[in-house]
Amino acid sequence: MQKESLLTREIQDFISQNTDTDVAVLALQKNKFPTIDWIAILNQIAARQKAKTKLPTWFHTKNILYPGKISMEQTSSEKTAKYKSELVSGEKLIDLTGGFGVDDYYFAKKIKDVIHCEINDELSEIVRHNFESLGATNIECIADDSLKILKKSNKKFDWIYIDPSRRNDAKGKVFMLQDCLPNVPELLNFYFEFAPNIMIKTAPILDITAGLSELSNVTAIHIVAVENEVKELLWILEKNATVPIQICTANLVKDKTETFSFEMNSMENSVSYGFPKKYVYEPNAAIMKSGGFDVIPARFDLEKLHQHSHLYTSDNLIDFPGRVFKIENSIGYTKTEMKQFLENKKANITTRNFPDSVETIRKKWKIKEGGSLYCFFTTDANNSKIVLLCSKIQ
Repeated sequence: MQKESLLTREIQDFISQNTDTDVAVLALQKNKFPTIDWIAILNQIAARQKAKTKLPTWFHTKNILYPGKISMEQTSSEKTAKYKSELVSGEKLIDLTGGFGVDDYYFAKKIKDVIHCEINDELSEIVRHNFESLGATNIECIADDSLKILKKSNKKFDWIYIDPSRRNDAKGKVFMLQDCLPNVPELLNFYFEFAPNIMIKTAPILDITAGLSELSNVTAIHIVAVENEVKELLWILEKNATVPIQICTANLVKDKTETFSFEMNSMENSVSYGFPKKYVYEPNAAIMKSGGFDVIPARFDLEKLHQHSHLYTSDNLIDFPGRVFKIENSIGYTKTEMKQFLENKKANITTRNFPDSVETIRKKWKIKEGGSLYCFFTTDANNSKIVLLCSKIQ
């Protein structure tokens, strides 16, 4: 990367002025700056476009350099980085897989001294420069392999943070931590020699049961969603841990954070089932990932429609971490009732524990997308196929 050239005022102004321009269109134009690689400039514009919503602090800061496409895609958003920072405390933290450094920027607001390890020299230099531009003075960037850095260091840390990357896709869709770099399960005892607390970030694709089969000393698993899309799993490990594992879900939405936590394998799971009442509740994506479906009825005084439907109902409206609907009508999934209420209509369709897909239902009954009607195609406590015709409350 031509760092000095990209940071000239002329180039930075051009990048800023073209933030909303289609990069594909720009790519067809003649290079306005012949002494500088045109592709490098276009890459900066494309990355800055992503940063506008994902990394607003970086976007609004002058003289920021952006890394390649993969690093931008893999980096945490500011929302999830801020959430992670609330989970740590103490004097020293070392990030073994630094990347673009978004997490470390927020860790540094909570921790006195942060070390950013990054094996890629160029990326490490970009991050060091950006921290200077951002005024983050308590982060040290070291360009080397994290294992070597730890072995050379005589320091003890309060926290180790790791975001392992998948080495390859040779094993298909199976995602195991032992197939990542670094191999955390193999190195866990070594890591605990340097810190009593470890936070591991993984992609949502990792199955929670599979993760627990590979990791010891887990005290909490945080499932973090942004606008109802699960973005990451955070595994909190403590040396000599003996406490039960806490499952903590968070859905970061525009005006609030929906949280729901429970103890894994708790005795709280006394489920009551019932038929559709006045309201229906659909848990957010983080809760769906957690598998805590049977904790919900007792916690919120709700009834579950069916063991496998994961929809809940009540006569009283409550504040709930997910979508809430008023049931306007409940019909059987029969030809007569479908023709009367839904055929050739416009509706938003969700299926829960239902044999037909959304696509099949739309095609069969000629139902168009959109509108203010929300339909849940599901199964009730009598194993009957039903459709809930609803209006959205939240």
